[in-house]
Amino acid sequence: MPSRESPPPSDDNMAVSAITGSSSAINSLLASLYTCATSDDCVAIAADLGAAVRAAGLKSLVSQGVLDNLKAEAVNKKSGLAREGAILGIYGLARSLGQPAEPLLLPLLPVLLDSYADKGAPVRDAAEMAVAAIMALPSAYSTRLILPYLFDAMTRKWQTMVGALQVLGKLASTAPEQIALALPEIIPHVTDRLHDTKEEVSKAATVCMTSVCAVANNPDIAPHLPMLVSCMARPEEVADCVQKLSATTFVAEVTGPALAIMVPLLTRALNERSMLVVRPTTVITDNLCKLVRDPKDAGQFLPQLLPGLTKLVDTASFPEIRQLASVARSTLVKAGGDGHDVQLIRAIPTDAELATRLRGLLADVADFKKFDAFATQSLQYAATSLHQVLVVECFADVEWQKACTPYLSTFVPEDKAAEVTSRLSKQFRDAEHDRRIKESGLDQETGVELCSCDFSLAYGGMMLLNHTTLRLMRGRRYGLCGANGAGKSTLMRAISLGKVENFPSPDELRAVLVEHSLQGEDTSLPVLEFVASDKRLKDVGRPAIQAALSEVGFTGERLEQQVGNLSGGWKMKLELARAILMDADLLLLDEPTNHLDVGNVAWLENYLNSQEKLTCLVVSHDSGFLDNVCTDIIHYERKKLVFYKGNLSKFVERKPEAKSYYTLSTENVKFYFPPPAFLQGINSKTKSILKMTGVSYAYPGMTKPSLSGVTVGISLASRVAIIGPNGAGKSTMIKVLTGEAIPQEGQVWKHPNLRIGYVAQHAFHHLDQHLEKTPNQYIQWRYQTGEDREVLEKESRKLNEQDLKQMEVAIEVKGTMRRVEYLIGRQKLKKSFQYEVKWIGMMPKHNTWIAREKLLELGFQKLVQAFDDREASREGQGYRELSPSVIRKHIEDVGLDGDIADNNAMRGLSGGQKVKVVIAAAMWNNPHMLVLDEPTNYLDRDSLGGLACAIRDWGGAVVMISHNEEFVGALCPEVWNVDAGLLTKQGKGVVNEDAFEDAVAEEARRKKIEDKHAAKPKKKKLTRNDQKARDVRRRARHAKWLLEGGTKEPDT
Repeated sequence: MPSRESPPPSDDNMAVSAITGSSSAINSLLASLYTCATSDDCVAIAADLGAAVRAAGLKSLVSQGVLDNLKAEAVNKKSGLAREGAILGIYGLARSLGQPAEPLLLPLLPVLLDSYADKGAPVRDAAEMAVAAIMALPSAYSTRLILPYLFDAMTRKWQTMVGALQVLGKLASTAPEQIALALPEIIPHVTDRLHDTKEEVSKAATVCMTSVCAVANNPDIAPHLPMLVSCMARPEEVADCVQKLSATTFVAEVTGPALAIMVPLLTRALNERSMLVVRPTTVITDNLCKLVRDPKDAGQFLPQLLPGLTKLVDTASFPEIRQLASVARSTLVKAGGDGHDVQLIRAIPTDAELATRLRGLLADVADFKKFDAFATQSLQYAATSLHQVLVVECFADVEWQKACTPYLSTFVPEDKAAEVTSRLSKQFRDAEHDRRIKESGLDQETGVELCSCDFSLAYGGMMLLNHTTLRLMRGRRYGLCGANGAGKSTLMRAISLGKVENFPSPDELRAVLVEHSLQGEDTSLPVLEFVASDKRLKDVGRPAIQAALSEVGFTGERLEQQVGNLSGGWKMKLELARAILMDADLLLLDEPTNHLDVGNVAWLENYLNSQEKLTCLVVSHDSGFLDNVCTDIIHYERKKLVFYKGNLSKFVERKPEAKSYYTLSTENVKFYFPPPAFLQGINSKTKSILKMTGVSYAYPGMTKPSLSGVTVGISLASRVAIIGPNGAGKSTMIKVLTGEAIPQEGQVWKHPNLRIGYVAQHAFHHLDQHLEKTPNQYIQWRYQTGEDREVLEKESRKLNEQDLKQMEVAIEVKGTMRRVEYLIGRQKLKKSFQYEVKWIGMMPKHNTWIAREKLLELGFQKLVQAFDDREASREGQGYRELSPSVIRKHIEDVGLDGDIADNNAMRGLSGGQKVKVVIAAAMWNNPHMLVLDEPTNYLDRDSLGGLACAIRDWGGAVVMISHNEEFVGALCPEVWNVDAGLLTKQGKGVVNEDAFEDAVAEEARRKKIEDKHAAKPKKKKLTRNDQKARDVRRRARHAKWLLEGGTKEPDT
């Protein structure tokens, strides 16, 4: 009988055989795992088990009951070997299978943490290994899924509590952002463990609490973390903790995590009975809430803090406490949002909605439509992780891949899983971009798009812009508006340096920044050579450079002039010329009108308006310029950029609260200048304190004089504006007026005790050598010797070669030839002064008094001027106490926050904040005269209003150079027009009160006082006979009272 061959096995049969084989191998390994002789054998078998499961597919963990088997044996009370083997098996699976197995292994965490309390040391060690292996799998976005397991474990045996606290502490370092968001939930659970009677638990809780609180990353709170954690554990320390915190100056931005740490302490302290605790608590609450920039951060804590503050407002016995609590409550409510925000609320899809989207994409991309329990579990886990990605507003594809792809790859090919994730991330990225476009007011934009990017921007420890959008269209001119310190210049600088994420590269878009810098460049070069030496213009020929310079006004002799000798306006025009030559797509203009005269501002406006393809981003505090140039306004609103169509006027129509851009108001910022001290011999505000007569001055090496035949006078009542075109000699006149420069012809007289506060045109030069100091430290340095060191260090005060030769000249005194060593004293001599002179090589008893005029005639001008300056400065210092607290108050009087003055280095201050520091320093020694060269540069409208009102109300003389017609027109009735070195005087009246927003209120107040006085009847003056008769009546009444007693009749 012929033999019959067996048919070849089918694919299905082979698959069944493979599954059967792998199943038997897994079962065999599991059986071996529970009976191993040593732990090393268990680890080896666990690794083989992981390899077998990987070969069979992760689904086998469920289908073949691997996890159920391991979980059952891990709690087998009868066999320690089985428990150890099962736990090491879990360890091996975690090591071998990696992140895709995370949704299946993470639910075993409670079992493993319970094993920390096992009686057998090998089991406990195995449990620690398994927990460490599982916790190495998740991405940071799985943190929310892990926390419930840890919170549950904190209610079990003390060993399990310690293990959970240790795991939570380590999570703080691997997922700090997610732990920070979860702090409001974490802190109560860990606080309960701080109070645990078991010492091991309370110690572990202290370490854990310190770790999780550190993620708040607040530099003001960080030094106090040990104290705060100790206070959470021991409520009796609340009073001491609050007292120590009250000495802390909070300056860093306060976020939700920082509030989560502080709110439990503040809530408890507000309910204390001692006013010594309650008072500083209200102050701390107020200070913290002032630093909250995102309403969501403060809003979540309103229910906890508001009741305590409201109770104090209603029931506190001390009026001061009620007042402080009322202020703190207002600040808290304001920080938490007023409920009238027009911004679109970002809706985050739920886990179920994300899972539905994933199902749809899996069907489209991988043709996967049948979801069993295994696939559903992984899908749901991926959806929950993606939800957390959206919570932190992360839309980078790489982060989405970490949070989703490994879990989808357990039931579809990895490349398909990655494609699904990429598509989903793009959908949400595009949707978020559209939402931000709509939120920013850009959804109706038309034209050619220059750039559109989503980004965040931080400076130091402060978030300036958080998840916002910048969309610019070609040919548009955008005005960037916001308060001083909002980050306007920082944004422009970041764009120019390519440090804004998602912004086009320089190859795609050329952005050029134009600002008042020229720092680190050789300003000794002539203008043409200076521009040609710029490396960025190496491919531009000299004819093109000269043509561009000619276009902005550099012609003839001006091309050969040294850059360092240019006025501020011409330096700005030079920067503009360089930008034109760079053929920019985007022109970034930072205060372009600073130092420009009216004619050049008009030229700049016409130039920008004529450029149809050039896009401009402008920061300027010149409201007229923004009105004439801008097609759109970009406004900083709660760390977002919001776009408004139209110029500044249209913007103010839509945002009435921005009216301060047009009026000089003290509603938001108030300046206060110290009153000038008494000047000897000046009994009237109209008497001259400084005079120039027939003065002419030319710079060294220049044949044409910058000033010619100038005669002017200044009194304490003077309010003078010096105007004229760029380069006309305005700043030169100021230098001659203040003694910075000595004229070749004519005479400058000033009162010997006159103190002058001087803010130079390039105000920052005062601070360039002190950028590491705080404003408070700078003023201490400047006046610590009792003199103004800025004045002493000026070049005009230093003795040059000619002065040193003059000091060697001997003069005849009382028949002997003597040489001057220094001046030692000063006293009044008729209408002038005489000075005590110390002679070289002679004892003090031979000192001689010489009249001021004689010393000036002999050529000792600098010696006399330096002595006068020193004496005047010392007199001014006599009115001041050079202590940090007094300096802080003085700086606050010029509109700069005291916390910034005490804690922020000047390197990090905005331009407007630096100007305030310079003004504060100039006003420290109570000057009689204030000289401001371009004071409006860098100041926002609120600060400009504060400065204007302070000048209006101040009792000293003011001389200013400014191209801001609104500012000058409101303050200066007297105008000196300087043109080509010649001066013309115009007008002499009073300050224009109509330009001030508070003019109506001030007039009403004045009228009320006048009416009050007018209503009182004038008292008739008594004659001598009337006075005698009155005295007789009074004596009679007094005698009657002495005899009869009773109530004494009052004198009338």
